[in-house]
Amino acid sequence: MNHDHDQESGGLRWNKQRGNVWVDLQPMLDRLFLPFERMLVDIVTTEPAKAVLDIGCGTGAITLALADRLGQSAHCTGVDVSEAMLDHARQRALATGAHNVRFIAGDAQRHRFSPGTFDAAVSRFGVMFFDDPVAAFANISAAVRTGGTMTCMVWRGREENPFMTAAERAAGPLLGWEDEPEARREAPGQFAFASATHVFRILAAAGWRDVDITPTDVTCSLTAGDLITYSRRMGRVGAILPHLDDALREDVIAKLDAAFADFIVEGHAAFNAACWIIRAKAGLSE
Repeated sequence: MNHDHDQESGGLRWNKQRGNVWVDLQPMLDRLFLPFERMLVDIVTTEPAKAVLDIGCGTGAITLALADRLGQSAHCTGVDVSEAMLDHARQRALATGAHNVRFIAGDAQRHRFSPGTFDAAVSRFGVMFFDDPVAAFANISAAVRTGGTMTCMVWRGREENPFMTAAERAAGPLLGWEDEPEARREAPGQFAFASATHVFRILAAAGWRDVDITPTDVTCSLTAGDLITYSRRMGRVGAILPHLDDALREDVIAKLDAAFADFIVEGHAAFNAACWIIRAKAGLSE
């Protein structure tokens, strides 16, 4: 599951600092995103599935939750570009005795999956970063059997997700960052799939059928203590913060604290996550 929206080479970026941050903060992030995990697992398991592909699996929360729900007769495969996160996911599988999972390193856009291997594909915020999304979803479709399903959660627009954009809005002026031009709004990144029309076009071009894109709003929360960690370590601002000089770092932290204070009520930060749930079927004729 991916959460940053500045685009570098995906594998390079996630095998460096940010992959390690997601590993370090895995328990906190799993708590934060637990509502999405429950929704996805409930949707995917409404129909019997014996083989599931988790795209952008990160540290393995969705893969492991699906494997647990489906039982030992099923098999779940997580794919991600971050070796650090995959190593952590494998350790979690060993620790919990989950023998019906595997984790593979690769970019789902280019990885050579065996054709028709999976009954279902799933992703929690892991599909917005492909540099060629049509090619990526065509590759995923080829890995899913005819009539198999795909269920993805992606973010709607940045304007609808003020919590997710609070750090950059607060710190951007101090760091000399300019607003993203309108022309880049659909470039690979966290909010690349804000437009449902854009997503429909991609999936149709990639050969998916019966596409359904449903707006979903999910209430999320963090303790005030976790919020401090989140604001200082996550995303584009978290990546640059350790490298700033002391004075600028303190100024940025003050801006972050002020921006996120608006979300705190009785010791918790509560916010709405504005998403799409995307569902589609593979390989059906029109």
